[in-house]
Amino acid sequence: MGGTSPVANSGSLEAEKLVAELRSRALALGFDSFGIAPADARPDLPEKLHAALAAGWHGDMEWMAETSDRRASPRGMWPEAKSVIVLGINYGPETDPLAILGEPSLGTISVYARNRDYHEIIKGKLKELAGLLARRSGAEVKVFVDTAPLMEKPLAEAAGLGWQGKHTVLVSRDFGSWLFLGAILTSAELPGDIQHEESCGSCTRCLDICPTNAFPAPFQLDARRCLAYLTVEHKGPIPLEFRAPMGNRIYGCDDCLAVCPWNKFASVSREARLRARPELERPALADLVQLDDAGFRALFAGSPIKRIGLARFLRNVLIAIGNSGDPGFTPLVEARLGADDPLVRGAAIWALRRLAPARARELSLAYLPRESDSSVAAEWTGDI
Repeated sequence: MGGTSPVANSGSLEAEKLVAELRSRALALGFDSFGIAPADARPDLPEKLHAALAAGWHGDMEWMAETSDRRASPRGMWPEAKSVIVLGINYGPETDPLAILGEPSLGTISVYARNRDYHEIIKGKLKELAGLLARRSGAEVKVFVDTAPLMEKPLAEAAGLGWQGKHTVLVSRDFGSWLFLGAILTSAELPGDIQHEESCGSCTRCLDICPTNAFPAPFQLDARRCLAYLTVEHKGPIPLEFRAPMGNRIYGCDDCLAVCPWNKFASVSREARLRARPELERPALADLVQLDDAGFRALFAGSPIKRIGLARFLRNVLIAIGNSGDPGFTPLVEARLGADDPLVRGAAIWALRRLAPARARELSLAYLPRESDSSVAAEWTGDI
Protein backbone atom coordinates (compact mmCIF):
# COMPACT_ATOMS: atom_id res chain seq x y z
CA MET A 1 0.00 0.00 0.00
CA GLY A 2 1.12 3.57 -0.57
CA GLY A 3 3.83 5.35 -2.49
CA THR A 4 7.38 6.23 -1.62
CA SER A 5 7.43 9.92 -0.65
CA PRO A 6 7.94 10.34 3.09
CA VAL A 7 5.95 12.87 5.07
CA ALA A 8 7.78 15.96 6.26
CA ASN A 9 10.01 15.50 9.31
CA SER A 10 8.32 14.39 12.50
CA GLY A 11 8.37 17.81 14.13
CA SER A 12 6.52 19.57 11.30
CA LEU A 13 3.05 21.03 11.46
CA GLU A 14 2.14 18.84 8.48
CA ALA A 15 3.04 15.69 10.41
CA GLU A 16 1.16 16.81 13.51
CA LYS A 17 -1.99 17.50 11.49
CA LEU A 18 -1.71 14.09 9.87
CA VAL A 19 -1.37 12.37 13.25
CA ALA A 20 -4.42 14.23 14.57
CA GLU A 21 -6.44 13.04 11.59
CA LEU A 22 -5.22 9.46 12.04
CA ARG A 23 -6.01 9.50 15.73
CA SER A 24 -9.53 10.77 15.08
CA ARG A 25 -10.13 8.19 12.36
CA ALA A 26 -8.81 5.39 14.57
CA LEU A 27 -11.36 6.28 17.25
CA ALA A 28 -14.15 6.33 14.67
CA LEU A 29 -13.08 2.89 13.43
CA GLY A 30 -13.47 1.45 16.94
CA PHE A 31 -9.92 1.55 18.25
CA ASP A 32 -9.62 2.53 21.89
CA SER A 33 -5.89 3.30 22.05
CA PHE A 34 -3.52 4.95 19.59
CA GLY A 35 0.17 5.70 19.89
CA ILE A 36 3.28 6.25 17.80
CA ALA A 37 6.91 5.34 18.39
CA PRO A 38 10.06 5.54 16.27
CA ALA A 39 10.80 2.21 14.64
CA ASP A 40 14.08 2.03 16.55
CA ALA A 41 12.55 2.96 19.92
CA ARG A 42 13.43 -0.35 21.60
CA PRO A 43 17.12 -1.16 21.02
CA ASP A 44 16.94 -3.51 24.01
CA LEU A 45 14.68 -6.01 22.24
CA PRO A 46 17.30 -8.13 20.45
CA GLU A 47 19.13 -8.94 23.68
CA LYS A 48 15.90 -9.76 25.55
CA LEU A 49 14.55 -11.90 22.73
CA HIS A 50 17.73 -13.91 22.27
CA ALA A 51 18.00 -14.49 26.03
CA ALA A 52 14.45 -15.89 26.12
CA LEU A 53 15.13 -18.13 23.12
CA ALA A 54 18.40 -19.35 24.62
CA ALA A 55 16.50 -20.32 27.76
CA GLY A 56 14.02 -22.30 25.67
CA TRP A 57 11.03 -20.39 26.97
CA HIS A 58 9.39 -20.46 23.54
CA GLY A 59 8.74 -24.21 23.84
CA ASP A 60 7.96 -25.81 20.48
CA MET A 61 7.06 -22.50 18.84
CA GLU A 62 9.98 -22.94 16.47
CA TRP A 63 8.84 -20.02 14.35
CA MET A 64 9.99 -17.66 17.10
CA ALA A 65 13.58 -18.84 16.72
CA GLU A 66 13.37 -19.09 12.95
CA THR A 67 12.26 -15.46 12.66
CA SER A 68 14.36 -14.06 15.51
CA ASP A 69 16.48 -11.76 13.35
CA ARG A 70 13.38 -10.10 11.92
CA ARG A 71 11.46 -10.25 15.20
CA ALA A 72 14.18 -8.46 17.15
CA SER A 73 13.34 -5.04 15.66
CA PRO A 74 10.90 -3.50 13.19
CA ARG A 75 13.77 -2.45 10.97
CA GLY A 76 15.10 -5.99 11.01
CA MET A 77 11.85 -6.98 9.31
CA TRP A 78 11.53 -3.89 7.12
CA PRO A 79 14.61 -1.66 6.88
CA GLU A 80 12.62 1.27 5.44
CA ALA A 81 10.43 1.55 8.56
CA LYS A 82 10.76 4.87 10.36
CA SER A 83 7.66 4.90 12.60
CA VAL A 84 5.28 2.39 14.11
CA ILE A 85 1.66 3.20 14.91
CA VAL A 86 0.29 0.86 17.58
CA LEU A 87 -3.44 0.55 18.14
CA GLY A 88 -5.48 -1.22 20.77
CA ILE A 89 -9.06 -2.46 21.00
CA ASN A 90 -10.53 -3.07 24.43
CA TYR A 91 -12.00 -6.55 24.83
CA GLY A 92 -12.92 -6.22 28.50
CA PRO A 93 -15.41 -8.94 29.53
CA GLU A 94 -18.87 -8.34 30.95
CA THR A 95 -18.38 -10.85 33.77
CA ASP A 96 -15.52 -12.20 35.89
CA PRO A 97 -13.80 -14.79 33.67
CA LEU A 98 -12.44 -16.65 36.70
CA ALA A 99 -15.85 -17.39 38.23
CA ILE A 100 -16.40 -20.41 36.00
CA LEU A 101 -13.23 -22.08 37.30
CA GLY A 102 -15.32 -23.15 40.29
CA GLU A 103 -17.80 -25.06 38.11
CA PRO A 104 -15.98 -28.25 37.04
CA SER A 105 -18.75 -29.51 34.74
CA LEU A 106 -18.21 -26.50 32.49
CA GLY A 107 -15.28 -25.54 30.27
CA THR A 108 -13.41 -22.27 30.64
CA ILE A 109 -12.51 -20.52 27.41
CA SER A 110 -10.21 -17.52 27.43
CA VAL A 111 -12.07 -14.23 27.03
CA TYR A 112 -10.35 -13.37 23.77
CA ALA A 113 -11.65 -16.53 22.08
CA ARG A 114 -15.30 -16.36 23.07
CA ASN A 115 -16.41 -14.72 19.83
CA ARG A 116 -14.97 -13.75 16.45
CA ASP A 117 -11.27 -14.11 15.71
CA TYR A 118 -9.84 -10.73 16.65
CA HIS A 119 -7.29 -10.93 13.83
CA GLU A 120 -10.09 -10.64 11.28
CA ILE A 121 -11.78 -7.78 13.12
CA ILE A 122 -8.68 -5.67 13.66
CA LYS A 123 -6.94 -6.25 10.35
CA GLY A 124 -9.68 -4.64 8.28
CA LYS A 125 -9.67 -1.58 10.50
CA LEU A 126 -5.88 -1.35 10.35
CA LYS A 127 -5.89 -1.55 6.57
CA GLU A 128 -8.39 1.28 6.36
CA LEU A 129 -6.31 3.47 8.65
CA ALA A 130 -3.09 2.55 6.85
CA GLY A 131 -4.74 3.45 3.55
CA LEU A 132 -5.56 6.89 4.90
CA LEU A 133 -1.95 7.36 5.99
CA ALA A 134 -0.66 6.27 2.60
CA ARG A 135 -2.99 8.61 0.73
CA ARG A 136 -2.21 11.61 2.91
CA SER A 137 1.55 11.14 3.14
CA GLY A 138 2.60 9.18 0.08
CA ALA A 139 4.53 6.91 2.46
CA GLU A 140 4.70 3.14 2.36
CA VAL A 141 2.78 1.19 5.01
CA LYS A 142 2.62 -2.39 6.28
CA VAL A 143 -0.08 -3.79 8.57
CA PHE A 144 0.46 -6.41 11.33
CA VAL A 145 -1.92 -8.23 13.69
CA ASP A 146 -0.06 -10.81 15.76
CA THR A 147 0.69 -13.01 12.73
CA ALA A 148 4.09 -11.61 11.71
CA PRO A 149 7.40 -11.41 13.58
CA LEU A 150 6.68 -8.06 15.22
CA MET A 151 6.86 -7.60 19.00
CA GLU A 152 3.70 -5.55 19.50
CA LYS A 153 3.72 -5.36 23.30
CA PRO A 154 7.09 -3.63 23.81
CA LEU A 155 6.34 -1.39 20.84
CA ALA A 156 2.96 -0.51 22.38
CA GLU A 157 4.85 0.38 25.55
CA ALA A 158 7.18 2.63 23.56
CA ALA A 159 4.15 4.23 21.87
CA GLY A 160 2.58 5.16 25.19
CA LEU A 161 -0.36 2.72 25.23
CA GLY A 162 0.70 1.28 28.58
CA TRP A 163 3.48 -0.88 29.97
CA GLN A 164 4.31 -4.55 30.02
CA GLY A 165 3.26 -5.82 33.41
CA LYS A 166 4.94 -8.47 35.51
CA HIS A 167 2.83 -11.02 33.60
CA THR A 168 4.44 -9.67 30.35
CA VAL A 169 1.02 -8.58 29.00
CA LEU A 170 0.46 -4.93 28.18
CA VAL A 171 -1.29 -3.04 30.98
CA SER A 172 -3.24 0.10 30.20
CA ARG A 173 -4.34 2.75 32.68
CA ASP A 174 -7.69 2.84 30.87
CA PHE A 175 -8.30 -0.79 29.95
CA GLY A 176 -6.22 -2.89 32.32
CA SER A 177 -4.92 -6.08 30.72
CA TRP A 178 -7.69 -6.30 28.11
CA LEU A 179 -6.26 -4.82 24.90
CA PHE A 180 -5.90 -6.45 21.50
CA LEU A 181 -2.98 -4.91 19.65
CA GLY A 182 -2.29 -4.19 16.02
CA ALA A 183 0.46 -2.18 14.34
CA ILE A 184 1.17 -0.18 11.22
CA LEU A 185 4.78 0.19 10.13
CA THR A 186 5.44 3.12 7.85
CA SER A 187 8.26 4.82 6.02
CA ALA A 188 6.77 8.13 7.18
CA GLU A 189 8.55 9.94 9.98
CA LEU A 190 5.85 10.76 12.53
CA PRO A 191 6.00 12.46 15.95
CA GLY A 192 6.14 9.88 18.74
CA ASP A 193 4.10 9.70 21.95
CA ILE A 194 5.44 9.77 25.49
CA GLN A 195 6.16 6.36 26.96
CA HIS A 196 4.40 5.43 30.21
CA GLU A 197 6.37 4.49 33.28
CA GLU A 198 5.91 0.91 34.49
CA SER A 199 3.26 1.19 37.21
CA CYS A 200 2.88 -2.27 38.73
CA GLY A 201 4.54 -1.18 41.96
CA SER A 202 4.88 -3.94 44.54
CA CYS A 203 1.80 -5.84 43.27
CA THR A 204 2.43 -9.50 42.41
CA ARG A 205 -1.14 -10.73 42.00
CA CYS A 206 -0.56 -11.90 38.43
CA LEU A 207 2.49 -13.89 39.46
CA ASP A 208 0.91 -15.36 42.57
CA ILE A 209 -2.22 -16.66 40.86
CA CYS A 210 -0.47 -18.53 38.04
CA PRO A 211 -1.51 -22.20 38.44
CA THR A 212 1.70 -23.54 36.88
CA ASN A 213 4.36 -21.09 38.11
CA ALA A 214 5.10 -19.98 34.56
CA PHE A 215 6.95 -16.81 35.57
CA PRO A 216 10.66 -17.41 36.34
CA ALA A 217 10.78 -13.81 37.58
CA PRO A 218 8.65 -10.68 37.24
CA PHE A 219 8.41 -9.57 33.60
CA GLN A 220 9.55 -13.00 32.35
CA LEU A 221 7.38 -15.83 30.99
CA ASP A 222 8.35 -19.43 30.35
CA ALA A 223 5.74 -20.46 27.77
CA ARG A 224 6.51 -24.15 28.36
CA ARG A 225 4.74 -23.83 31.73
CA CYS A 226 1.95 -21.50 30.60
CA LEU A 227 -1.55 -22.94 30.16
CA ALA A 228 -2.31 -20.41 27.45
CA TYR A 229 0.55 -21.93 25.46
CA LEU A 230 -0.07 -25.56 26.45
CA THR A 231 -3.77 -25.57 25.55
CA VAL A 232 -3.37 -23.63 22.30
CA GLU A 233 0.11 -23.83 20.77
CA HIS A 234 1.41 -27.12 22.16
CA LYS A 235 0.78 -29.96 19.72
CA GLY A 236 1.53 -33.00 21.88
CA PRO A 237 0.05 -34.44 25.07
CA ILE A 238 -0.25 -32.03 27.98
CA PRO A 239 2.74 -32.77 30.25
CA LEU A 240 1.62 -34.69 33.30
CA GLU A 241 2.64 -32.05 35.85
CA PHE A 242 0.33 -29.47 34.26
CA ARG A 243 -2.81 -31.58 33.83
CA ALA A 244 -4.29 -31.17 37.30
CA PRO A 245 -3.44 -27.44 37.41
CA MET A 246 -5.38 -27.02 34.14
CA GLY A 247 -8.61 -27.52 36.03
CA ASN A 248 -11.40 -26.86 33.53
CA ARG A 249 -9.41 -24.48 31.31
CA ILE A 250 -9.99 -25.86 27.82
CA TYR A 251 -8.60 -22.98 25.75
CA GLY A 252 -6.21 -20.42 27.10
CA CYS A 253 -5.85 -19.06 30.62
CA ASP A 254 -6.96 -15.65 31.89
CA ASP A 255 -5.86 -15.89 35.52
CA CYS A 256 -2.95 -13.45 35.40
CA LEU A 257 -4.89 -10.97 33.28
CA ALA A 258 -8.11 -11.11 35.27
CA VAL A 259 -6.56 -10.31 38.66
CA CYS A 260 -4.75 -7.16 37.48
CA PRO A 261 -5.90 -4.23 39.68
CA TRP A 262 -5.84 -1.91 36.68
CA ASN A 263 -8.81 -3.82 35.26
CA LYS A 264 -11.08 -1.75 37.51
CA PHE A 265 -10.82 0.97 34.86
CA ALA A 266 -11.70 -1.34 31.97
CA SER A 267 -15.15 -1.04 30.44
CA VAL A 268 -16.96 -3.62 28.34
CA SER A 269 -15.78 -3.70 24.74
CA ARG A 270 -17.43 -1.26 22.34
CA GLU A 271 -16.94 -3.85 19.59
CA ALA A 272 -19.97 -6.15 19.74
CA ARG A 273 -18.16 -8.87 17.78
CA LEU A 274 -15.64 -9.13 20.62
CA ARG A 275 -18.27 -9.81 23.26
CA ALA A 276 -18.81 -13.40 24.33
CA ARG A 277 -21.22 -15.63 22.49
CA PRO A 278 -23.53 -17.13 25.15
CA GLU A 279 -22.76 -20.70 24.08
CA LEU A 280 -19.04 -20.10 24.65
CA GLU A 281 -19.37 -18.43 28.06
CA ARG A 282 -20.50 -21.53 29.95
CA PRO A 283 -20.08 -24.54 27.64
CA ALA A 284 -20.86 -27.94 29.13
CA LEU A 285 -17.99 -30.41 28.98
CA ALA A 286 -20.50 -33.21 28.38
CA ASP A 287 -21.53 -31.54 25.13
CA LEU A 288 -18.03 -30.60 24.02
CA VAL A 289 -16.55 -34.08 24.43
CA GLN A 290 -19.13 -35.48 22.01
CA LEU A 291 -18.29 -33.08 19.16
CA ASP A 292 -17.32 -34.59 15.84
CA ASP A 293 -15.35 -32.67 13.24
CA ALA A 294 -18.42 -31.12 11.64
CA GLY A 295 -19.85 -30.11 15.00
CA PHE A 296 -16.52 -28.63 16.06
CA ARG A 297 -16.27 -26.57 12.89
CA ALA A 298 -19.84 -25.36 13.19
CA LEU A 299 -19.55 -24.37 16.86
CA PHE A 300 -16.27 -22.53 16.41
CA ALA A 301 -16.85 -21.03 12.96
CA GLY A 302 -15.01 -17.70 12.88
CA SER A 303 -13.39 -18.39 16.26
CA PRO A 304 -9.64 -18.69 16.88
CA ILE A 305 -10.37 -22.00 18.59
CA LYS A 306 -11.04 -23.56 15.20
CA ARG A 307 -7.34 -23.25 14.33
CA ILE A 308 -6.17 -25.83 16.88
CA GLY A 309 -8.33 -28.56 15.34
CA LEU A 310 -10.64 -31.12 16.91
CA ALA A 311 -7.96 -33.44 18.33
CA ARG A 312 -6.17 -30.81 20.39
CA PHE A 313 -9.47 -29.39 21.54
CA LEU A 314 -10.73 -32.81 22.69
CA ARG A 315 -7.39 -33.36 24.44
CA ASN A 316 -8.08 -30.24 26.49
CA VAL A 317 -11.71 -31.16 27.16
CA LEU A 318 -10.80 -34.66 28.33
CA ILE A 319 -8.16 -33.28 30.71
CA ALA A 320 -10.82 -30.96 32.14
CA ILE A 321 -13.21 -33.90 32.52
CA GLY A 322 -10.50 -35.84 34.31
CA ASN A 323 -10.21 -32.91 36.72
CA SER A 324 -13.97 -32.71 37.31
CA GLY A 325 -14.07 -35.48 39.91
CA ASP A 326 -17.40 -36.63 38.46
CA PRO A 327 -17.59 -40.37 37.63
CA GLY A 328 -20.76 -39.61 35.69
CA PHE A 329 -18.53 -38.61 32.78
CA THR A 330 -17.16 -42.15 32.52
CA PRO A 331 -19.32 -43.38 29.60
CA LEU A 332 -18.43 -40.26 27.56
CA VAL A 333 -14.75 -40.77 28.28
CA GLU A 334 -14.92 -44.45 27.34
CA ALA A 335 -16.42 -43.47 24.00
CA ARG A 336 -13.15 -41.70 23.16
CA LEU A 337 -10.81 -44.59 24.04
CA GLY A 338 -10.96 -45.83 20.47
CA ALA A 339 -10.40 -42.44 18.83
CA ASP A 340 -8.25 -42.42 15.71
CA ASP A 341 -5.96 -39.70 17.02
CA PRO A 342 -3.52 -40.83 19.74
CA LEU A 343 -3.72 -37.37 21.32
CA VAL A 344 -7.40 -37.98 22.07
CA ARG A 345 -6.94 -41.60 23.16
CA GLY A 346 -4.18 -40.67 25.59
CA ALA A 347 -6.18 -37.88 27.21
CA ALA A 348 -9.22 -40.16 27.49
CA ILE A 349 -7.17 -42.79 29.29
CA TRP A 350 -5.85 -40.23 31.75
CA ALA A 351 -9.35 -38.96 32.43
CA LEU A 352 -10.69 -42.50 32.92
CA ARG A 353 -7.91 -43.40 35.33
CA ARG A 354 -8.75 -40.28 37.35
CA LEU A 355 -12.50 -40.81 37.45
CA ALA A 356 -12.85 -44.60 37.52
CA PRO A 357 -9.52 -46.30 38.22
CA ALA A 358 -11.01 -49.77 38.59
CA ARG A 359 -12.79 -49.47 35.26
CA ALA A 360 -9.56 -48.22 33.69
CA ARG A 361 -7.69 -51.29 34.90
CA GLU A 362 -10.41 -53.52 33.52
CA LEU A 363 -10.42 -51.87 30.10
CA SER A 364 -6.64 -51.77 29.86
CA LEU A 365 -6.70 -55.56 29.46
CA ALA A 366 -8.57 -55.12 26.19
CA TYR A 367 -7.06 -51.92 24.86
CA LEU A 368 -3.40 -52.07 25.86
CA PRO A 369 -2.40 -55.21 23.88
CA ARG A 370 -3.54 -53.65 20.61
CA GLU A 371 -2.25 -50.12 21.23
CA SER A 372 0.42 -49.22 18.68
CA ASP A 373 1.34 -45.78 19.97
CA SER A 374 3.94 -45.88 22.75
CA SER A 375 2.80 -42.63 24.38
CA VAL A 376 -0.78 -43.90 24.58
CA ALA A 377 0.37 -47.25 25.95
CA ALA A 378 2.28 -45.36 28.64
CA GLU A 379 -0.98 -43.67 29.67
CA TRP A 380 -2.50 -47.10 30.34
CA THR A 381 0.46 -48.30 32.39
CA GLY A 382 1.15 -45.00 34.16
CA ASP A 383 4.71 -44.87 32.80
CA ILE A 384 4.53 -41.22 31.79
